[in-house]
Amino acid sequence: MIKSKPIVTCIVLSLVTCGIYAFIWIAQMVNDVKAVSGDDKLPDGGMAVLLTIITCGIYGFYLVYILGQAMVVANRNNGFSDTDNSMLYLILMFFGLSIVSYCLIQNDLNAIADKSTASAAPVA
Repeated sequence: MIKSKPIVTCIVLSLVTCGIYAFIWIAQMVNDVKAVSGDDKLPDGGMAVLLTIITCGIYGFYLVYILGQAMVVANRNNGFSDTDNSMLYLILMFFGLSIVSYCLIQNDLNAIADKSTASAAPVA
């Protein structure tokens, strides 16, 4: 089960730490998407961050695309709309708006986390 993360806090921490927290956020996000989608082909979060750093950000373009594809499956499995936003994430990355892509992915993950928390809560 994944936990909901406040998007504004993630953005502020990423800015305050000059991007260091962004790597932690991305690693956690990749692991969460992997968990909710059940896609074993996705890399581990740490490996995804490492590959992004080694390739000077090029792998990041591929990463947001495959995360978008995995979120289609995750949303479908959790009863949400299975809209494919992978191209939107890729275009945002191309224009230097990667943080927006991460926020959109995190928003979808938060919806899944909130739904699973609500369904697991005992009824009084």
